Parts: sequence; structure tokens; C-alpha cells
Amino acid sequence: MNRPTDPRTVVMNLPRRDALDKVTGRTRYTSDLGAGVLHAAILRSTVASARILRMDFSPALAMKGVRAIAQASDAPGLFGIGIADHPLLNGSRIRFKGEPLAAIAADTLEIARAAAAAVIVETEPLPAVMTMADALSPDAPIIHPDWKSYELLREGGIRGGNVAWEARVSRGDTDAAFARPDIIIIEDCFQVGRQNQLPFEPRCAVASYEDGRYHIHTSTQVPWTVRAVTAKALGVSPSRVRVTVPAVGGGFGLKFDCTIEPIAAVLAQKTGRTVSLVHSREEENLTCLCRENAEVRIRSAVTAEGEIAGREATVLMDCGAYGGEQVFLTTMTAHTLGGNYKLGSVRLNSRAVYTNTPPNGAFRACNGVYNTFFLERHTDNIARAIGMHPLELRRRAVLGDGDIGATGQVFLGDVLRPMLDRMAAFRDRTPDQRDRADGRLYGRATTVGTWFIFVGPSSATVNLNADGSATLVTSGVEIGSGTMVQALPQIVAATLGLSPDEVIVKAADTDAAGRDLGVGGGRATVSIGAASKMAAERVRDQILNIAAEMLQAQPEDLILTKGRVEIADRPGTGMAITSAIARAEALHGPVSGNGNFTAPGVAALPGCAAGHFIEAIDIPVFAVHDCEVAVDPDTGHVEVLSYKVVQDVGLALNPRAVHSQIQGGVVQGLGYALHEKISIGPDGALEQPGFEQYLVPLAGDVVPVEIDLYEGAPSIGPLGTKGAGEVPILNVGATVACAVSRAIGRDVSELPLTPPTVLALIQGRTDRMDHPHIAAEWTENLLGAEVPPRSPAKSRPTH
Repeated sequence: MNRPTDPRTVVMNLPRRDALDKVTGRTRYTSDLGAGVLHAAILRSTVASARILRMDFSPALAMKGVRAIAQASDAPGLFGIGIADHPLLNGSRIRFKGEPLAAIAADTLEIARAAAAAVIVETEPLPAVMTMADALSPDAPIIHPDWKSYELLREGGIRGGNVAWEARVSRGDTDAAFARPDIIIIEDCFQVGRQNQLPFEPRCAVASYEDGRYHIHTSTQVPWTVRAVTAKALGVSPSRVRVTVPAVGGGFGLKFDCTIEPIAAVLAQKTGRTVSLVHSREEENLTCLCRENAEVRIRSAVTAEGEIAGREATVLMDCGAYGGEQVFLTTMTAHTLGGNYKLGSVRLNSRAVYTNTPPNGAFRACNGVYNTFFLERHTDNIARAIGMHPLELRRRAVLGDGDIGATGQVFLGDVLRPMLDRMAAFRDRTPDQRDRADGRLYGRATTVGTWFIFVGPSSATVNLNADGSATLVTSGVEIGSGTMVQALPQIVAATLGLSPDEVIVKAADTDAAGRDLGVGGGRATVSIGAASKMAAERVRDQILNIAAEMLQAQPEDLILTKGRVEIADRPGTGMAITSAIARAEALHGPVSGNGNFTAPGVAALPGCAAGHFIEAIDIPVFAVHDCEVAVDPDTGHVEVLSYKVVQDVGLALNPRAVHSQIQGGVVQGLGYALHEKISIGPDGALEQPGFEQYLVPLAGDVVPVEIDLYEGAPSIGPLGTKGAGEVPILNVGATVACAVSRAIGRDVSELPLTPPTVLALIQGRTDRMDHPHIAAEWTENLLGAEVPPRSPAKSRPTH
């Protein structure tokens, strides 16, 4: 029976059911599960690059209260994404300061830390490489000398030397585009620093070993990944690992990581006790899998009318000592730096580069945040070079219905242009905030952004209980976005004619729920939501069939509403849903339904992309942001006066929840744009171990965001939904930077825009940015490529 769910019954401003417990401190997180357990501490390297000659654990083992030590031999093998290059515990070669070498379980955390400090580690120093420029120099030491022997976990990767992974896009004839007589060439270089996710709850795990099975409570976004990685590390079947996820105190991509859970499991097996391993805030800051620092060289061939005939760019992404998420994130450049605009031809190259620095990872909208900054600043420079207003250039150039993306994907729907029009009307309704009498410099900018929803496999089970309530079982994790306590109960409740309060959502447990890719990338509402909707529909059909027999009606004439089965248009003629449930259980047993979902797949143009994990995007998501700033010419301080967002949401199931995600994402983006600076010292350590050095937005820095939700764009999500939690941060750095550039009349080529950085720009103490280690000739930045001789061409004007 294919009865569509009426979206009007789903959409509501449902409050978070977990809000009161969280704000009053009653919620129990993984880090709270510490009663009666052993505590673990990690022995970390004190140098960035060295060969380990000897580790002597006898001083630690002699200490009273020490129960077990985990070494590299206890969790052998290499792990990673795309390539297996990362040991969980390193017993041979150190590649970054703070690298885990061993872990110690003891009666108290103080004893465990003292024991870790007592271990004798003898090393032989090796040359260290701290920057991508140094890593790519011809005489650079190779950080992974055995890189050729590493297991390749995904075919098609382009690798070599200190380049962990290279992803390329080539569509059309860019050489011909740049040789056209009617174009202007605009070339820019940009760079950004790292950003720490800073979830309230650090990475942590509590592990036990009973009856030959490992049980891990952990603060993670990916319980099934934890299960698989732990099983591989311990050399056991995945069925011998159970992962449960209590409430998670934030993730923002950091908790895609799976490095501490196997270590806790090893210690639990060795001691026969439950072991808690919790990062301190300093550990979390110094070894955090930050948003990576990145650099780009980008150039475009553009006509006076704003046609982008060709574009070439090379992006360098610092993955740190190991490939990690950056190997996967090289894919995203095609869809972010290659997004937003119609391109006649395009060549993009994205490289994850090894350095002897702490590994980086995933962070909300991943490399899209800085690629949008690169792209939108470059777009403003294009507009200036051709003498066109930046908004007019964007209106002419943005992707629309039937346009082809960088990888040859055909986009559906005209979305960005109407969103720009919506923003223009939005701006017209609110006056400028400037007060030119105060001597500050004012600027305003509007930017666009392209992101996408990760889909992939999800499953769900809905059990209809005897009292008429429903229980939803998935591997979804509530990381703060509200999906598990708002969107999913709304979808199931609307399908079954219940109140969302009558839908119980079970916490993630790999023993109870089917496999899931994980929560992040905006995928929970789409992928888990689609599986939950299918499961609920199968339950609904069972109840309607049973009720039809009882009411002597046709199933298609019945509806579920307010806990009853009613004959359509004849309220009060039906029965309580509990009566139908009782009859169904008597005839067939308990009522339940299963659902599943995975990526349907969208076609790219064959041969356009190499080394990519995702060649085309199933669900594009667009954003238009507008920002007005005031800059103090004497101090370089930037004040954000107003911030507006028009966000593509497909269908907003819970508008208030979407608004809160947008407000939070913008504030997080303001931190990236203006405050959060991470530097790496000569010893390879991050120089911001705590909040005294790592500055984040405070309450006084928060600006109320004015929001307009754009609905109706094409989406394969349930009821036309799109994920709304990740994209709000996408444009923020770009929008602030463009506004500041207009305010001070200078090129802005890097983030964050701290007061000293802005003041140097105002005073003309900053040279035009250049990256000599990124060749101007695009082909010279490719691994293993023959560099063809450049054909002679007439000189072209270059900006």
C-alpha cells in the first residue's frame, strides 16, 4: 500500500525532549561512567620525528596500582581511510609530537599518568617536516618511507612521497579557454589555518570484556566504524564487539575518529576490569583532529560578460602525520571549490600532504568552509577585474537547472538564483547598521555556497507497542543536532498517526540495530529518516489491513490519526489503535517493520574525476549569506553588525530546530573567521593547549542571525527534506572576509582575520599572497604526470 505521508502532519516546532536534562546536568555522558572502573592514561611522544630504539616499562609496572600496559603489539596493524597508514599505538617510528606510544590502566587516573611519565623511551632523532611547502620540496625527508607497502583501502588513489592522496578533476579544454582572445585571467592565492572542534565532551570510551565479548560505551558519531576498527585491531570477529552510545556531548566531525576505543578494549581484556579512557582538555587540544590548514592557487578565464570559460586550481590540505579524513576530504574540492558557478572547463587538483604535525580530521562542512572562502574571495576579485558588481556576477554565473558541475553532474532545479533574489529582498527590508560618524570602516558582502548531504546505508526498525506507542531502533546518534529527538520522532509519529512524544527512540547499540554509516554530513534526517519512514509505513500497512477486516472497510479508506484508526472523512467511526494492535498480535504476533536506505547514485561524466570517493552528489545544498561589518582602523578589530542567511532546506520539518542550527553554525563560523588561530611551534606541537591561548567567540561576540528558509528545492530525502545542521557554517568565513575586504579596500587572502592581521592589511604591511610551492602551471602540480610543453600563446591580461 503506497499511501504518502502528508508533510503538513510532520512539520512542527517540536521542543527537544532532552533539553531539560541537559541544561540541569542530569544527562549522563560516556565521561560520566566512571564509578568502580580502572582509569587509563596514554604515553605520548615528546618529539615530532624519531626512531624508537627502546621502551622500558619496568618503572611503570613497579608502581603500586598499575594493572596493565597496552603496547603496539597488542593492537597491531595499520588503519586509515583510503590507505592504511596509521598505527593505533606506535612502537617504531614517531611522526608527530603527542603520538600515542602506549597506554596504562591503573586504580586511579593520577597513578596511570604517573606511570606513563615513568616509562623510559629512548629515541634517535629524525628530520622533521612542519609545513606543506617543506614537505613538497624535492629534498624533503619522506615521512612514510614505506608508503608503497601500505594497504590501499580504495582503488584509484594517486599517491607518492609526502602526498598521501591526490584527487583530480578535468573537464573540457582549459588550455583553449585560457587562450581565448576575449577573456581576462584572474589568479589568486589564499590560505587558512586550523580550527578545533571543541565539543564540550572530549573523546572518551569505557570498555569491558565479558563472556569473550568486548562492550564499549563511547562518545562517537560512528558506532559501526568503532565496532569494525576495534575488531580488526584486536584480531577478532566484529560480532565479538558491542558498541553502545550514551548521550554525546558534541562532535562536529571530531568523533568520526576511532583511536581510543580499541586501546580501552585491550586494557579491559588484560585486566578483566572495566576501563575508562578520557582525554584531558589539554590532550584534546594538542592532539585534536582539527579542520586542516590549507592553501590554494586558483585562476579563472572570464569574459567581460561574466562567463567563466575556464578554471584551474590546486588545493593543498595538511593531513598531518597520517592521511586520516583528509584522504577522503580531497574529494570535496570538486564539489565546493568546483561548485557555485557554471564553468565552461575546469581542472582541479586536491592533495592531502603529510607533515610531522598532529593529524587533522573532519569538522562541520569539512573543506567546504575554506574552499568557499577561496572561491568567493576569488569571485569578488573577478568582479573587480571585469568591472561588474559582485552580486550581478553571481546572478549571472550561479548554477541552475540543467547546468553541469565540475565532474559533469547535471544539476536539477533553479535554486541559487532565486535564493540570491530572496536575499536581495531580505536586505531591502532591513536598514544598514552603519554609523559613519564613528570613524570606523564599513563593508557588506553577499556570498553563495554549495554543499551536499552524505547519504549511504542506514537501517531502522519500528516496533508498535501494545499501548499504542512506537519504539524506533536505529544506529543513529544524538550529537546535539536534534535529529534523534525531533526529526525522526516527527516522521514516525506522522506516519502512524501518533504524537512525537509517543515515539521512543532507542540509543545506538550495534547489538540491537542494523548497520549505519554514522551521523554527520547532514545525513541523519535524510538517510536514517528515510529508513525510519519506510519502517513506519510497513507498520502502518499492517495495522490498516487488520483494522480493515475489523471495520469491514478497505485499507485505502482508512487513516491513522490521534492514536485511532478512522474511516477517512468519517471521524469517530473507527477504533483505538490499541484494538488493532491487540488483534494483530493475536493473529500474527507483535507488529514491527524494517526499513533501509542507501545512496541511489547520481551520474558524473565518465573520466572527469580521478581519486574521488564521491564523483557526484546525491543531494546538493545551497546557501546565501550576507554580512555587514565595521572595522576599527586603529586596532584592526572587526565587529559584525548584522548577519543574514537564506538556506536551502528542502522541507523544514522543525523550523525552530533549523533556526537554532543556523544560529549555532554562524557563531562557530565567526570563530573561524575572526578568532580561532592555531599555530605550530618549531617542535611540531600546537601552541594553544587551552582556552587561555585558543580564543573562541564569547557571548558578546554573538550576533543574532536573521534567517529565511528556502523550501522546495529538489531532494531525495524523506518528504523532500535536506540535512540542515552542517551547511550553516559553510559561507561564514567567506562572507566576513569579503565584507572586511570591501571595508578596508584591501585584498583579504587568509583566515582568521585577527586584529593584528587586519591592522597589517590596513597599514599596507602585507604583501600580495603567493605560494611558490604551488606551480602556476597546473599540470606541474600532478603526481607522476608528464608535463607537456606549454603551447605559445599571445599574452593575456592578468589580474
